[in-house]
Amino acid sequence: MKKNSLFALTLTFWLVSYVAAEDPKKAAVVNQTKPNLMNIITDTATFGEGCFWCTEAFFQRLKGVKEVISGYGGGFVENPTYEQVCDKNTGHIELARIVFDPKVISYDELLEVFWKTHDPTTMDQQGNDIGPQYRSAIYYHNAEQKQKAEQYKAALDKSGAWANPIVTIIEPFKNFYPAENYHQNYYNNNKNQGYCRFVIAPKLEKFEKVFKDKLVKQ
Repeated sequence: MKKNSLFALTLTFWLVSYVAAEDPKKAAVVNQTKPNLMNIITDTATFGEGCFWCTEAFFQRLKGVKEVISGYGGGFVENPTYEQVCDKNTGHIELARIVFDPKVISYDELLEVFWKTHDPTTMDQQGNDIGPQYRSAIYYHNAEQKQKAEQYKAALDKSGAWANPIVTIIEPFKNFYPAENYHQNYYNNNKNQGYCRFVIAPKLEKFEKVFKDKLVKQ
């Protein structure tokens, strides 16, 4: 090693040692290669309650929800297109994948929103949207989610909240394929579109009245 290089290395070592002796906090900064960031532990819920444009619009307005992605799942065709799903032969359902902070909003609260924002008693239909892709569905990611979903469903059926029995399927998470980009954040990007104005907007108005304490401040 050349003398100049040895001298530079010695000087650097001495400077770091001096800072450490003078101020331990500064030494920690010198020796720290990456910042200490607080990790936010999130969880995931996967729901189907008819058109995913509606589902997305509901859940992305809740405090504690970090991300909502519209997509397809539960079927057997890999990376399906919207057209393929609409042809009703992929086995897929329109879904929303909801990433949330359980310290802010619980899975139980998300289930409450799920049950109260669609009709879980109509098979393969929500209003004028008809087809197997509009099936009411909960895909659980662990045993706790399964237990809570089944208990909630049983309690609602027993309570007689609806005249007809609940037909929501509760199954283990199988797969999820994000929908095309133009489907993402659909309502917020297309508020003047006919479906948004006449179908989603009235639902959102009712939703915001019922869940006003859980909403992100706009």
